Amino acid sequence: MNGDPTVPIRSEPSRNEQTGTLPAYVQETGTLPAYTESGGEHGDSTVPIPANDPVNRRRTVVLVAIVLVVALVAALVYVLVRPGGPLGGPAPLEGEDTSAGELLNWGEPAHVELFDGPLGDQWQLYDGEGHVGNGIRTPDAITTEDGILRITGDSEGTTGGMAWDVGQMYGRWEGRVRAPVSDETYNALLLLWPDAENWPEGGEYDFMEMTDPSRQRTKIFLHYTEDDLKKEGEVAIDGTEWHNWAFEWTPDSLIAYVDGKEWFRSEDPEVQAPGPMHLAIQLDWFPDQEDPFDTEDGVQESSMEVDWVKQYSYDGP
Repeated sequence: MNGDPTVPIRSEPSRNEQTGTLPAYVQETGTLPAYTESGGEHGDSTVPIPANDPVNRRRTVVLVAIVLVVALVAALVYVLVRPGGPLGGPAPLEGEDTSAGELLNWGEPAHVELFDGPLGDQWQLYDGEGHVGNGIRTPDAITTEDGILRITGDSEGTTGGMAWDVGQMYGRWEGRVRAPVSDETYNALLLLWPDAENWPEGGEYDFMEMTDPSRQRTKIFLHYTEDDLKKEGEVAIDGTEWHNWAFEWTPDSLIAYVDGKEWFRSEDPEVQAPGPMHLAIQLDWFPDQEDPFDTEDGVQESSMEVDWVKQYSYDGP
């Protein structure tokens, strides 16, 4: 077969090639021979083939274990020190980010009530006749459930009110409140009342009084002097939604806020109360406010709800 190219004859495979086992020196040393690649513009190159080293496997396992332990420790630390955790500060309250205390940097409150359990001894629940003798006030009209205080007034003028017995001279107070659409005879209030119970000369600051039954407008009334003189203001806001109502009393001014924004101010020195005051929460019945043209049958049940209240000490200007 003159002119035919030479065809190399492949030899029989070795035993190692037949069985797929590694050469003995590889099994003994744990290393693979270098692989030599021919050709290329730079000539032959030798590339070592890494062995399946048990030491490397152990190192990988150890590194993975360390990463997992670090992640678990970090997660545990977060659970412990996060707000509301065993070692962390208190969890943020609902709506606190729009509160006057937070936005105006009032610092830590002296007293906080979350209504997440039975009311403590600091709360005095009214039990007797209602506002200026209208209806009655009873502790039975006041409930706390799921962290919400609720005061309910019925068709007979039976309602409720309560005083926070931690009065002080000057300071700041704030409460998160909502009130459903109500009968026109029920007013929902947050107010300051004189510790000395010497009304009217002791003053009265109704810094949130919802007189509008649709709860779309809220008023402020500042009562002062023995003649019960008044200053008042009004803000348009949907009181059926949760809002933060705050009041600041200093020797120079009286300021009302809603959701951290000022909406009323008085700097009249005559309006200053002469002594310490405390917060009160009331759903008051005013039967003379009933609409004579109302076609509904009688007074409709009404209510107000409070999520939390805070009181801040006065530390001067």
